[in-house]
Amino acid sequence: MNNDTISAIATANGIGSIAIIRISGDRALEIAKKLTNKKDFPPRYASLSNVYNQNSELIDESIIIYFKAPFSFTAEDVVEIQCHGGFIVAQSILKATLSFGARLANAGEFSKRAFFNGRIDLSEAEAIAQLIEAKSEDAAKILAKQMKGSLKEYIEKIRDDIIHILAYSEVSIDYAEEDLPEDLVLQIEKKLEELRKSLSSTLLASKAREGLMQGFKVAIVGKPNVGKSSLLNSLLNYNRAIVSEIAGTTRDTIEEQVKIGTHLIRIVDTAGIREASDEIERIGIERSLEAIQQSDIVIALFDGSRESDSEDEQILSLINSHTQNKHVLFVKNKIDLDSKFLHIGLEFDMQINSKKSVDELIVRLKKIMDTTNSSDEMMLISQRQISSVENTLANIEEALFPLKDQELEIFSFHLNEAVKEMASITRPFENDEMLDKMFGSFCLGK
Repeated sequence: MNNDTISAIATANGIGSIAIIRISGDRALEIAKKLTNKKDFPPRYASLSNVYNQNSELIDESIIIYFKAPFSFTAEDVVEIQCHGGFIVAQSILKATLSFGARLANAGEFSKRAFFNGRIDLSEAEAIAQLIEAKSEDAAKILAKQMKGSLKEYIEKIRDDIIHILAYSEVSIDYAEEDLPEDLVLQIEKKLEELRKSLSSTLLASKAREGLMQGFKVAIVGKPNVGKSSLLNSLLNYNRAIVSEIAGTTRDTIEEQVKIGTHLIRIVDTAGIREASDEIERIGIERSLEAIQQSDIVIALFDGSRESDSEDEQILSLINSHTQNKHVLFVKNKIDLDSKFLHIGLEFDMQINSKKSVDELIVRLKKIMDTTNSSDEMMLISQRQISSVENTLANIEEALFPLKDQELEIFSFHLNEAVKEMASITRPFENDEMLDKMFGSFCLGK
């Protein structure tokens, strides 16, 4: 990394009461002095100061806080300027910092410097990035713990256990004429099995709670004209989708966000599933099937005022084949009309009038999402972390075969690969391209 002093606006664009400009690097304090015409700033004290541009023109009256290295987020000298919010003031101050010698920061560069300076590891950096975009209060709590190092501690323990086992193997390789004692082999197998169970449990819990991090996705499916759009409008509490008695009115998926309990969820109103009558409708139905596959919860909606038919059978067949490991709610709609729907073997979770009240459905959705976070298992929060644990598990399982045959070189190779995979979650040995890609996904100023 170079020693440039970097600067960026750390708050979201738009009108607000305050905006924050962050400066980090060796020249941060020097730039702050030039901006304010002040001689010094005591570390960690909020100082009210006028801020001037390069032409000595007043920009704003702001609060300046100086964090002396290494006691800052980046472990470098950092200055934060809290100015009045809006489109112009923060940009003017940022422009002034650049004129006084700072460079505009790249996306995620503050966090990247914190990582390289040993202030945080990759698991903590990812937790910080995802905390900003948390879709539920439960997710925010998990990410706050990981930001403080809970995942790091778990990963380092697993890694240390593997290294401890590896040490026995490496020593034994030096004395190749002697086999490992049988009781030692059994102890190693037992320890590897414990590690495998722990990592498998973490992996399973992480995949099951993926919606907690990304935001739960709920798909409303059914044949045409069963009331899917009316249900979407009721859940949103406004008329987002066009409602019509004409079958096939919704010809594409409609996606909106709504908060239920402490969760921000994405609700998808899918096109009615049936034999398509034209190309546009066919594409809409294909997207509906994709929405089902990508959803965490599926609401299967049936029209209680009509007799069941082949299109209902098609819906049930699709649900059976595309909703493995998903929560499915079978809902009978239009209960205000004469009941004609009858299907042997289909039990409804609830019956509603989607144009009147969907409170029961909202309560059930909230319960499903709250239950998803009932586990105390450690949680992986990114696909990168999940892939590393999957690769670790694969290497542990591969190591068991050569261990049984006392092929210690192959056994050690797989354990070394497992150690590297676990280390990649917190602090990889090398891979600049991966680091650039990961930190590049952060927001500017972070």
